[in-house]
Amino acid sequence: MRTEQKACSVSGLVFVFLIAIHLPAAAEPKGPQSADPEAGGWKLMSQSASLTIHSRPHKEAGIQEVKATGQINAAPDVVRRVLEDTDAYTQFMPYVIESRVVAREGRAVVVYQRLSPPMMKDVDYTMRMRFESYRAEGGGRGQWIRWDAAEDIGVAEKKKVVRLKVNDGYWLLEPTANEGQTRATYWLHSDCGKAMSPALVGIANRTTIPKIFQGVRSQVKREKYSAPNR
Repeated sequence: MRTEQKACSVSGLVFVFLIAIHLPAAAEPKGPQSADPEAGGWKLMSQSASLTIHSRPHKEAGIQEVKATGQINAAPDVVRRVLEDTDAYTQFMPYVIESRVVAREGRAVVVYQRLSPPMMKDVDYTMRMRFESYRAEGGGRGQWIRWDAAEDIGVAEKKKVVRLKVNDGYWLLEPTANEGQTRATYWLHSDCGKAMSPALVGIANRTTIPKIFQGVRSQVKREKYSAPNR
């Protein structure tokens, strides 16, 4: 593996786009600390009134982690319904041109996605997504969506499409003091070194992650996500 630091923003990823986290079946995530056990080492990449993005080197040489935090004007359960609707990712997630469920495994769903971002080759991956809720401090329920690569059940690789085999991440959706608001954290550990030159990685993260949040913020306004039973 090349030693340049690489990171790749993918939706879902959204995708995408960390360390792989495996909680015992009976465990319930408590909040940001359980999602980010190694809390140090983050460096600020960009900051605006609506979104803050950090990165840090991953323990695996040549790869970075990316974490973004911002507010979404919808309750955590509404945001979760948006992110559960993987078939609709082509409508609101940046660069996603194909997204489909290939298997269901109890509380997990296995999803194949293909992206066609600018300045890089098309990429694809199969990820195993898990959806859970947790009791938030101060009351209310938060939502926890995590994924990792699912090569064991993946779709066959395609010519001229780069397969991402390192693709772990999560969405942590925390209720806030303001009802109907979510503090969303998006974390990604992915290696796009074969699809993009290291010089373009930082630029890609700074432009793609805001588009991911923008897409989710727009999608939560749709009426079909406001009711528990769609």
